Amino acid sequence: MQYALHIPQDRRKSIAFGWLSLGLGALIIAGIFSILLVLSRVPQAEHFIPWLDFFHTSIVIHVDMSVLIWFLAYSCLLWTLSSKHTGHAFSWLPLIIAIAGTVIIGSSPFLGAADPLMNNYVPVLRHPLFYTGLGLFGIGIVLQVILSLLPESFAHEGESSLRLGIYLTVLVTLMAIVSLSWSYLEIPGDTDDHSYFEYLFWGGGHVVQFSYTLLMLVSWLWLFSTLGLQLPVSHRIISLLLILGAVPVLLTPVIQASHGSFSPEYRHNFSLLMRWGGGIAALPIGLLIIIKLFAFKGCADEHRPIANSLKASVLLFGAGGLLGFLTNGVNTIIPAHYHGSIVGVTLAMMGLTYYLLPKFNYRQVKGKWAQRQPLIYAWGQFIHISGLAVSGAMGIQRKTAGAAQGLDSMSRKIAMGVMGMGGLLAIIGGIIFLVIVLKIISKGKNTD
Repeated sequence: MQYALHIPQDRRKSIAFGWLSLGLGALIIAGIFSILLVLSRVPQAEHFIPWLDFFHTSIVIHVDMSVLIWFLAYSCLLWTLSSKHTGHAFSWLPLIIAIAGTVIIGSSPFLGAADPLMNNYVPVLRHPLFYTGLGLFGIGIVLQVILSLLPESFAHEGESSLRLGIYLTVLVTLMAIVSLSWSYLEIPGDTDDHSYFEYLFWGGGHVVQFSYTLLMLVSWLWLFSTLGLQLPVSHRIISLLLILGAVPVLLTPVIQASHGSFSPEYRHNFSLLMRWGGGIAALPIGLLIIIKLFAFKGCADEHRPIANSLKASVLLFGAGGLLGFLTNGVNTIIPAHYHGSIVGVTLAMMGLTYYLLPKFNYRQVKGKWAQRQPLIYAWGQFIHISGLAVSGAMGIQRKTAGAAQGLDSMSRKIAMGVMGMGGLLAIIGGIIFLVIVLKIISKGKNTD
């Protein structure tokens, strides 16, 4: 059974590449700010980084670019490839609006936007320019969701499962938009800024994680098939698992109607929803894939970048999920958990990017560095989250930098030093990915 999506040869193909380009641009911006983030948390950083006040602003831009914009841009890429609309002129509008919003968000710290708020999911800078950029990007995504509500007809059995998974991400994202709108209408206007944005994005932020997970599972299945491997279950079982992965979000209106969008129960129940529902589909599909992958010995060199991306994605997402169950209190185990999970999703997207470039008429990704890149990135992140997890167990708080971290013992300094080294290695792996992809794109389309 082959899980592969037919690539349309009409205008949708160009629009999809536009969304990929937006995602890559967001990663470049996120990478710049991530360097500041990692350096600012290394022990003694306050002695060689005189502007640690920029730490929280860097977190805002880094998180919004590397998670919100990168993930949603990649979602729009797959929605475009899988939707039924034939690529009329209006189809470019969501992309254009989203690009404008991204440019404004990325440039806002250098144009006077500051005053960061460290709320979860979509941290913000309290400035009209940042709000404008975030609003424009959101409008672009909403328009793309609307365009994607009419899916392309299914073809062969394996493709039907992929299209189902992609369509489920559209519906789950729509539910996240509903949750966000619901919260916006319910939260009292006189709420302090931090609480306002925390509650505003809490429900929708949790719900959209299910979309990202489904997007990752689609990528896993697609990449798995490109290696010529077969799952030991039918496509109907896979489709059922994908549906089960989306079912928990149906509780969203129940939670918000029962408790309102401004209550401790609202926050608690969405946390439980993600903790117990997030792995329903990922766990069985991940186990099926990883068992086959480690038994697979005949991988050709040109397939190793994809195979390595797939292996690293499954293992890192699993590590992040495990750390999620160990979370207790507000410490660095929390970022260890979500960095593992988020990077698991990102690695799947990196592998799919390697696969898609030739489909967009660019040269094939190959060579030793392309093979090493997923491993460098994954090992760096594994060391990074290990350092964060150990530090959290020692009581180091999240979202702090420099002396504020309370590094008053050698063991704490070592743990955070390991975190910093892993983070820098992961940054190198991310830079290698961007260099590989941008180098191929810069050479122009393949005319062979």
